[in-house]
Amino acid sequence: MAKPLLDEFLAYLHEAKATPKSGFGRAVHYTLEQWKYLERYLLDGQLEISNNRAERSIKPFVIDRKNFLFANTPRGAKASASVFSLIETAKENRLNPYAYLAFIFKNAPNWDIRNDVNAIQNLLPPFVPACCKAYAVTD
Repeated sequence: MAKPLLDEFLAYLHEAKATPKSGFGRAVHYTLEQWKYLERYLLDGQLEISNNRAERSIKPFVIDRKNFLFANTPRGAKASASVFSLIETAKENRLNPYAYLAFIFKNAPNWDIRNDVNAIQNLLPPFVPACCKAYAVTD
């Protein structure tokens, strides 16, 4: 469904008559230069053309970042971004974010994740135990 629209848009860009120095001309040139990246999402049916969903998921963190302790330092911001990324990854994979973080923080320090591919794999959403699932019943 999207491929014919992209093909039509590409044909339009190639036919566009714009001076290279104009704003429109720069936009056309930029789009053509980035075209291979734009159409890459067509290779996987699970990918979306827009990152709007990702942008919406991080919006609360962007709005509240001034309230977060240590976010005003580069290391603090990096740490916050890492944790936020794990939380959003858990949500996207229908995991309980708290249980997923607890699992990672409990197990990752004890595993040789630098050298053991299986250890890293065990931390990924498809391989976590049932206690991390959003709808798992735990005692």
